[in-house]
Amino acid sequence: MNKSADSVTSLRKPGLRPGAAVSPVEALQAGGAPAASVEGDDVEARIYRAVFDSVMSQRLAPGTKLPEAPLCKLFGVSRAVVRRVLQRLAHDHIVELRPNRGAIVAVPSSEETQQIFEARRALEATIVRLVAERATPENLQDLRKQLQEEHQVMHRFSQPAWARLASAYHLRLAELSGNPILQRYLIEIISRCSLIVAVHQPPGNAACEHDEHERIVECIARGDADEAVALMDQHLRDLERHLMLEKLSPEHDLAHMLGFS
Repeated sequence: MNKSADSVTSLRKPGLRPGAAVSPVEALQAGGAPAASVEGDDVEARIYRAVFDSVMSQRLAPGTKLPEAPLCKLFGVSRAVVRRVLQRLAHDHIVELRPNRGAIVAVPSSEETQQIFEARRALEATIVRLVAERATPENLQDLRKQLQEEHQVMHRFSQPAWARLASAYHLRLAELSGNPILQRYLIEIISRCSLIVAVHQPPGNAACEHDEHERIVECIARGDADEAVALMDQHLRDLERHLMLEKLSPEHDLAHMLGFS
């Protein structure tokens, strides 16, 4: 089997139950595909989730080829089905469709990464300021409980699991802002950031620093919005700076990377 065919095997470890209806937040926390992308045919949903989860768990590296023929064989489907799934993955910025050359796992450019993080910093600055103004004692208690779970996961589970819970912290702040429009925009941006972090974060590094999360919550508890905003801004700049944006070469075949072996 050639490298392209082998690499497809990494796709078979879906993080969500086939056909399950999930919210975007639940999908991000579970490491699965966004809800809009998994509705419809169960077979297409299963293939979508397999690719998505394999990218997020770093089994499929940026630039990995996703040839149609091996995917058809691995999942027992027609080329038409595979093409529909690849088109949906491309719409969600997970793969790139190259004319006459097939699909590859997306390779976010340095410029694109900078733009996404720039938008995220502006959005989360507003969110944190609103949370500092509106958070109740019960909200703060819930945030601290979530931070305890973060700490436990950081020391017990894999990097992708920790990254998902770290994203959940940011999404919870957006929820506490009381502005559903800001929350919806952050869900989209974090989905794209999570992909960038999953494929470019150096192995063994935390996607977010737990103690930085704690300091932000303490500023919110004191009502110090300016300091909370400043900490969040630095937190996101540090995350962006630690990413490895160079293209990595896959070392396994497609089947292995998709979880088939």
